[in-house]
Amino acid sequence: MLVRARGRAGGPPLNAHTIAPGERHEDADGVPLVNPVDTVDPVDTVDPVDTVDPVDTVDPVCTDADDKGRSVLGRVDCIIGAFDDANSVLSLNDLTQRTELPKSTVHRMVEQLRRIGWLEREVSGYRVGIKLFEVGGLAARRNQLCESAYPHLHALSTDTELAVQLAILEGTDVLYLERIPMGGFRLPTRQGGRMPAYCTALGKAMLAFDDEATERVLAAPLRRRTSRTLTTAAALHGDLDRVRELGLAFDEQESFDGLACVAAPIRNAGRAIAAVSVTGPVSRIDLHATAPLLRQTAKLIWDDRFQVRRRPRH
Repeated sequence: MLVRARGRAGGPPLNAHTIAPGERHEDADGVPLVNPVDTVDPVDTVDPVDTVDPVDTVDPVCTDADDKGRSVLGRVDCIIGAFDDANSVLSLNDLTQRTELPKSTVHRMVEQLRRIGWLEREVSGYRVGIKLFEVGGLAARRNQLCESAYPHLHALSTDTELAVQLAILEGTDVLYLERIPMGGFRLPTRQGGRMPAYCTALGKAMLAFDDEATERVLAAPLRRRTSRTLTTAAALHGDLDRVRELGLAFDEQESFDGLACVAAPIRNAGRAIAAVSVTGPVSRIDLHATAPLLRQTAKLIWDDRFQVRRRPRH
């Protein structure tokens, strides 16, 4: 059968005709005709390197440990770690030498990393891709937040003589960025640790201004952690309404027996970028007396993070 090779859209239909392999013919418009047996349309060409999703590819080289005991993630780490300030672009040979991996393995993995945006390819080799730049930017923004917050967290802990914490919302959890233990009691959290957002003052301070995150939280059961934990959607929505009204969130033994916490969102308008809290034993903390200091600290952190000029005092 005679086939038009990339004929003009809307061109006249071609008549069926047999053409021997290797022969070249043209139609009345001068458009080449090819034998489909000999020529595959490049749109339909399947390149296993470029089109197979690496997540679905089962490759024994990339799934088993190598002779140095490195897993697939360990080998990815070697490849990404090969780049530095002095070597921002590396050829395949450079990467092979630096990682001490087989060249075929390096080629396969860098092409898979290129497809998902972790690496980019240019004439002289590979460089770190924009996706890693974006992810790294998240870490940089968190560091900037911590740097802005740290002196204010220390001041708050000194004023209250209680533990102070800084956290962000990560999925349905709070992620603790900073914590300053104070007051001689054990703080059952850790820097870099997580807690469910629905049962913490920090989490509720941020959920109150993030409807999408609240829906994600309510998509799963609210597991009871203490006898005071809010475990229904109605109870949580009611508490978040109070947070929006007061600008403060409270955890009165909802996450840990014997501990209470009050938190303020760090925000201007829209979603909170983080929250700050004061935590202490229920016998020692006055949640409402702490509120003015907490609100002021949240505002100071926001202002310093975004370099908002404060009005001079007269």
